[in-house]
Order: sequence, then structure tokens, then C-alpha cells
Amino acid sequence: MAHHHHHHVASVQSERRLWVAIALNLLITLAEVVGGILSGSLALLSDALHNLNDAASLGISLFALRVGRRAPDEKRTFGYRRAEIIGALFNLFTLLFIALFLIKEAIERYLHPRPIAGELMLGVALVGLGANLLTALLLYRDAQASLNIRSAFAHIVADAVSSVAVVGGGVLVWLYQSYWVDTLLSVLISAYILVMSVRMLREVVHILLKGVPSGLTVGEVVATMEGVPGVRDVRHVHIWQLDESHIALEAHVVPEDGDPVAMEQLKCALKQRLEEQFGINHSTLEFELQACVPPEARCYIRQAEEIE
Repeated sequence: MAHHHHHHVASVQSERRLWVAIALNLLITLAEVVGGILSGSLALLSDALHNLNDAASLGISLFALRVGRRAPDEKRTFGYRRAEIIGALFNLFTLLFIALFLIKEAIERYLHPRPIAGELMLGVALVGLGANLLTALLLYRDAQASLNIRSAFAHIVADAVSSVAVVGGGVLVWLYQSYWVDTLLSVLISAYILVMSVRMLREVVHILLKGVPSGLTVGEVVATMEGVPGVRDVRHVHIWQLDESHIALEAHVVPEDGDPVAMEQLKCALKQRLEEQFGINHSTLEFELQACVPPEARCYIRQAEEIE
């Protein structure tokens, strides 16, 4: 009971830090959009996109924390775990569209250069960098314990790096009127967002298609299960991810001993091995004392018997 209370308090504290981090990123986004428009800097607008993506990924992490507490119901027997994946899918498609738009704008800006207010660009970029570093400090502790928050933390760190680049670009624009640097930074940041989004999109689609989680192979899992004493054979294996941190498995197991007590002990041993070795925390095992015959095959057998 005390452990549950401690977990709940930690979860509430994580939520508060996430709210502060989201507010900071939204403020940075607003400042960089306004600064980018007033100064004429595309690099600031590209960095604003990156910060908006950070705010969205933090929002998804927060949503996952809150929704993850909701118990499964009659309509959603697995609960609401995949809401996070669907939110990420929407977020990534939006990112792809905006990044492509900014690359198009950068090409047009290169062909038709415009003056940029370097001092304003530099000032806003410095504010963005400071806010990113503060956000990273806020999330550092939670990122050690949660894969969900760790992914958002990685976004923040990457954005801090791009903010350093924009600061450097602001110095060059301010001191030397090197306007081409702004265009180059805009393309590089947008290209990075495209690559990151496509990579994450592949992961999200793989999860939605119930693909085998990366790092696992069906053959390895089956071999491990068949290596447990008391298992004669393992068939009809399906492995998929429910969400980022929950892996499920279904399998038919042929035991060496048909005794109910022995089968129950074997089931416990298999579930424990699957969780300890592969992180499979939701396994459904069906025991077969004889090979299961599909319904259509049973139909053909019955017809053959009637003919005889």
C-alpha cells in the first residue's frame, strides 16, 4: 500500500514537471514564431517547429501518464494504451507536412534573399536555448525511470543542439550579414525533423500493424519456451506490442505431462521466463494435449467418414 502511494505521488510530480515543460516549449514556440516573422529569419521559424514538436511529444507523454491509469472496460479490454501511439501518428504527419513547407520556403528565400534582423534573431535564439536547457533539467530525473518520458527528453536535447546552431547563425547574420546561413540552418533543421519523423513513423506503423518488437525474433522466443522443462512443443506463436512499453504473446503449448497441477506450474514457469528474458508482460498460453484440428479440416474428415 505504501509502495502504491509512493508511485502515485511520483506520478503526480512527473505530471507537474511535464506541465511546466509544455508551457515553456509553447512559450519558446510563440517567441520564435513572432521573432522569426519580425526578423525575417526562417531558421527561427524552423526551430519554432522543432519546439512545437517537443511540446506535442511532451503532451503525448502527459496524456499517456493520465490515460495509462484508466482501467480496461467492456469496450476497450486492453485499456487506452494505444491512444499515445495514435497521437504520435497524428503529430508525425503534421511535422512532415510543415517541414516540407519550410524547405520549400528556404529554397525560395535562397533564390530571392531578404534582409534579416540579426540582433533580434540572436536574442530570441538565446531565449530559446535557455528555455530548452531548463526543460531538459526538469525532465532529467523522470527520463531515467520512464521510456515514454525519455523519448520526449531526447527531443528536448536535440532541440537544444539546434538552438545552439541558430544562436551561431544569429551571430553571423548580425556581425557579417551572412543571410545565406539562415537559409542553410532552416534546411538542415527541417531535414533533421524529416529524417527523425520518418524513422519514428516507421516505428509507430510497425506497432499499429502488430509487428514483432525490435530486438525479438519468434524463433528465439520459441526456442526459449521449448527449453523450459516440461514443454514438448510450442506452436501458433504471435508476438506484438500493445504500446511502447507493453509486449504481448499468444501461443499454443504441448506439455509432456497432461496433469492439471503440472500444467499450471508449467504455465507459471513459462510466463516468468518470458517476462524476465524478453520483457513480455502479457502472455496468453493455450495448452494442447493433442494437436488442434482447424474447423474446415474437421469438416473434410467428417465427410470422408460418411463416405466410408
